[in-house]
Amino acid sequence: MKYISTRSKNFEGLTSAEAILKGLAPDGGLFVPEKIPYLSNKEIKNLIDKSYEKRAVDILSRFLTDYTSDELNECAELAYDWFDIHDRVRLAIMSDKPEKAKKIKANQNNVTAFLELWHGPTSAFKDMALQILPQLMRVALKKTGESHEILILVATSGDTGKAALAGFADVPQTKIMVFYPDGGVSKIQRLQMVTQRGDNVNVTALKGNFDDCQNGVKKIFSDPQIAEELDKANVKLSSANSINWGRLVPQIVYYFAAYVDLVIAKEINFGDIVNVTVPTGNFGNILAAYYAKKMGLPIGKLICASNINNILTDFFNTGVYDRNRSFFKTISPSMDILISSNLERLLYHETNDPDYIKKIMDELNTNGRYEISSDLKKKLNKIFYADYAGEEEARSFIATMLKDKNYLIDTHTAVALAVANKYVKTTKDSKPMIIASTASAFKFAPAVLTSINEDISNLDEFAQLNRLQAISKIDIPRNLASLKTAEVLHNDVCESSEMAEKVLAFAKK
Repeated sequence: MKYISTRSKNFEGLTSAEAILKGLAPDGGLFVPEKIPYLSNKEIKNLIDKSYEKRAVDILSRFLTDYTSDELNECAELAYDWFDIHDRVRLAIMSDKPEKAKKIKANQNNVTAFLELWHGPTSAFKDMALQILPQLMRVALKKTGESHEILILVATSGDTGKAALAGFADVPQTKIMVFYPDGGVSKIQRLQMVTQRGDNVNVTALKGNFDDCQNGVKKIFSDPQIAEELDKANVKLSSANSINWGRLVPQIVYYFAAYVDLVIAKEINFGDIVNVTVPTGNFGNILAAYYAKKMGLPIGKLICASNINNILTDFFNTGVYDRNRSFFKTISPSMDILISSNLERLLYHETNDPDYIKKIMDELNTNGRYEISSDLKKKLNKIFYADYAGEEEARSFIATMLKDKNYLIDTHTAVALAVANKYVKTTKDSKPMIIASTASAFKFAPAVLTSINEDISNLDEFAQLNRLQAISKIDIPRNLASLKTAEVLHNDVCESSEMAEKVLAFAKK
């Protein structure tokens, strides 16, 4: 399997190890597989009796063909051993009975299954990929004979930063530098990052929003002068954002896992079609579901859920992508994004035309907008449904789920649930629904507590965690509880114009 750029017909394909180390194609495009592997029903059925690690190896081996089976097994075992639960991901399946939610209960109707992706070491779905990416990169360094140190450059809207820091801390031959929007992440998310230990880590707040962080990182990647300076220091750049294929491909695994676990639970028969709803910002998580669908997993509609930064909703409904709009800070900050980078991969796969992709990406860079053809829009609408939920809608679903189902969800999952309900009401499509639950509610305790009418005016962030624990009867995740006594180690703040200078200074340390 070779990896090509979304923006060039002439780019010579790379191995997966080479693509993972580079992160971003030299022409500014994203790496994509030259073909998407397809699994037969028998091959999908074979996943049923496997552990999560073995399922991961099976799916990854289809894409990372230059990795040996032993290498992938080692990567998976090292990555997921840190998780709080043995099954790594868990389904919470809602009963028709209003008094409670039940785990894996058989023979229910109108199945809604929350795919809990937050049982890893940082309590967010990013752990599912960012625990294994450092392992894949470690092996890639050996496979390619790379002698340079790899500097992982990350822009984060909250969760990617901590998950990447936790994964790469003290990994040999790597450094990691994370930029996050100053004031644009939750207090708990910030504490998770600025208390990160490791001799090879740096965390810097940026005066701006996530898109400023992401744009700055992309400019650094594409700047030949910076590359020359880094090369003198024996350093090369790579990424842990979902622009890196090695970050995206592990996310495909959990959609296969969710499907076969529903079969195991006798909630569906093998071959039944399910719909999938994903709270979406940078489009990576839902793109992983798209890949799973293209690989043969019986997925019907992919439901793209946005908050009031609803640029993706407008895109799918109008065919126009326009980031020239107001930016809102919301209670679901990991979705506060106006540039959804992974959309580029989707458009490439649906057009197979890198010249066209380069053209519209140039338009986006120059004018802040582009418009796709009506034919392409129709193709996308057959696959995707898109809508958004406002702040009060999300809050009401948090309160309703806790009151009626005794089930606690975070603000991003609430957005997904609200949009999933809109989809069902609009289309009358009652297929089983998998909703990606992307973070522990404790990461966003203030918003969750105020959503259930709790007064938090006199509570600091740790008192808020304790209050939420008392109400929900759920233990605070260990990694969050330990933040109370953790030392703040990173206090840097910079302007967008200073990002390159900061990167070079850290690289040369």
